[in-house]
Amino acid sequence: MSARNVDDGDEPSYIDYETFLDPAFSPPAFANTLVLATNNPNDAPLDLSTPLSRVLFDIQEIDSHIDVLTSRSAVPLLSYTKEQTDSSTRIVTDIDTQIRALNDSYKQLEKEVIQKHAEADEVRHVASRLWDTLRLGRAVGRCLQLGRQLEVQHGELAGSSSAGATNPTAPPSSASRTKEDHRALVRCAHTLLSLRELLSSANTADAEGFGIDRVNAVRSLRDAVVNPTERSVRETAERLIREFSVGTALGSATFAQSEEARARTISALTTLYLLSPTDLAKGQKWAPTLMLQALEAYLRTALQSSIAGLSRALATLPSLERALAEVSARCQNVVALEAVLETTRTPVHPLLAATSAPPAQQQQHAAAGAAAPAEKSGNLLQPLLAFLETGSLASYFWRTMASSMASRVHEIAGKGGAAARTLRANRQAVADAIRDCVVRGSQLPSAVAAGAKGKTKTAAEGVAAAGHWEREVAVMVGSVVNNLGR
Repeated sequence: MSARNVDDGDEPSYIDYETFLDPAFSPPAFANTLVLATNNPNDAPLDLSTPLSRVLFDIQEIDSHIDVLTSRSAVPLLSYTKEQTDSSTRIVTDIDTQIRALNDSYKQLEKEVIQKHAEADEVRHVASRLWDTLRLGRAVGRCLQLGRQLEVQHGELAGSSSAGATNPTAPPSSASRTKEDHRALVRCAHTLLSLRELLSSANTADAEGFGIDRVNAVRSLRDAVVNPTERSVRETAERLIREFSVGTALGSATFAQSEEARARTISALTTLYLLSPTDLAKGQKWAPTLMLQALEAYLRTALQSSIAGLSRALATLPSLERALAEVSARCQNVVALEAVLETTRTPVHPLLAATSAPPAQQQQHAAAGAAAPAEKSGNLLQPLLAFLETGSLASYFWRTMASSMASRVHEIAGKGGAAARTLRANRQAVADAIRDCVVRGSQLPSAVAAGAKGKTKTAAEGVAAAGHWEREVAVMVGSVVNNLGR
């Protein structure tokens, strides 16, 4: 090993300090070097005493060197230690003074700020909960007020406020039905929409009705009043549409009767339009489904009755004239209904007015009372024609009826007998009667035409000549005559 000077006295030392101070020093590698330096690698028994003695001797040498250094430098070491101790004492004294001042400042701050902040935070929590309670109480109060208003309005609809309030689901009697106020249907619908909007916001944070569904009184109101009343209002509106009629085979209704039927039907249509569900899937376009279903059921009933009556009349030809009169009367009712739908503007739906417009226009619509969407929305006939995929209800009536009559006539002709022979023998008379039926049925009843004159396209076309309905005449006549055979 190389020697180096390790102190100021330049005393030599055979210990290689650089090897031990090397960051890459490895004790196993150093021990292996000592063993190989003092032994032959080929010897079976290794002599470990020599390298062990060498290590112990190096340790003793270092210990002696440390002792010499500390003995010679005792005075400087003690002086340095004393200076460090004195400095530490001065620092601790100064720090203790600052710590006491800091503790005093913290206590003052805790007394003036932290404790007051805790008290203020507690007051804030209390005020927040009181506000939530007040908001919920107002929502519950408004909900109960709307529920009571709904009971009164339903009572007006049934003709007896006490009976309607007691049992909103009970159907009106024949005596009270004549006194019922159909305009109360629309009032009930608007109240139901307000309740629906309030109850639907129960799970929306910061909404008016947030948490209202947890109140027992509201749940009882919904189950005992709102849901049964909504069901009753819907059934009443559907019944009024089913009962729409401005004439029968025996004659037309008077102008006053037709106007009353028109007013009742408009109220029913508006009610079903407003009560149609508004919960739609993403990307789904809203449509007045309840109104469309009621109108489709009306048309389906008229068609089924007409098809059944005309089928029986073709089998017993003497009753054909009366059957065709009934069919034309039903078609006239359909045409009259089309006129009513065309003259009735689409009502403003409160739950759709805010969501149908872009965000930039919602505030304008709200400020204008949502009148702008109603002005552009058209009439109630447009969604029905789009739903039925037709251009006219009369055309839909005759074409649908003709598609069903072909099989009925073919069945009569296939059975043979006197009925089939009579029908074939009177082929031309039957064709002329059906032609007159189509032309007559496609015209507006006189009472409705007088009231709708100049108002609608349908009313103006109601007095058109037979050429206007050539296709419908051809389809109906062909569905009967062309299936009689020879």
